Amino acid sequence: MSGWGLNWFGGGGQKTKEAPKKAILQLRGQLEMLNKREKHLQNQMDEQDALARKYVSTNKNAAKQALRRKKQFEHSLEQTSAQIMTLEREIYSIETANINKETLDAMKNAGNAMKQIHAGLTIDKVDQTMEDLREQHAIGEEISEAITQSVGTQGVDEDELDEELEQLQQESLDEQMLNTGNVPVGDKVGRLPTAAQHEPKGKQREEEDEEEELRKLQAEMAM
Repeated sequence: MSGWGLNWFGGGGQKTKEAPKKAILQLRGQLEMLNKREKHLQNQMDEQDALARKYVSTNKNAAKQALRRKKQFEHSLEQTSAQIMTLEREIYSIETANINKETLDAMKNAGNAMKQIHAGLTIDKVDQTMEDLREQHAIGEEISEAITQSVGTQGVDEDELDEELEQLQQESLDEQMLNTGNVPVGDKVGRLPTAAQHEPKGKQREEEDEEEELRKLQAEMAM
């Protein structure tokens, strides 16, 4: 007796969980039987209708009896169809209720899990953790910058850099002079020959202007 009460009022958790499934299986079994009965009654109605049509002209009593039996089968068919609809509605209701219960249980478990996760957390702890992270990031950036600076300046002689820069500047100037074929102003080699006396004055003037422009350009290049 005590065992029965334990299972019924909470001790039989597994049985309670299996109860909806068991009820649905039982309802589906009954539904299958009613569907077969419905099909059988429909066949009986069709047979009696065929007999009534067969004897409608030759044997009215037989035709009338066939119609009476058809009505009885029709009434049973209506009852069976109503029972089928009721069972289908009950199955749907149990399935929906079971799904709702399982969904609620899952949500309760999720809530308990969230409580456990947040049990040791507070806003102050979160703020402190974020502040510690920001501080560590700042320290890491300072360390990286210090390492980069030490690597970049190690073993570098400023005088040597200045000397190398002057050499590069001189090489660039020499390369420009070689490419243009000019030398600084004042060098006789760089001067253009004077125009022949027999050339026209206009052409001579044009060459003088070009020579003057060339001297200016050489002076700029020599700076």
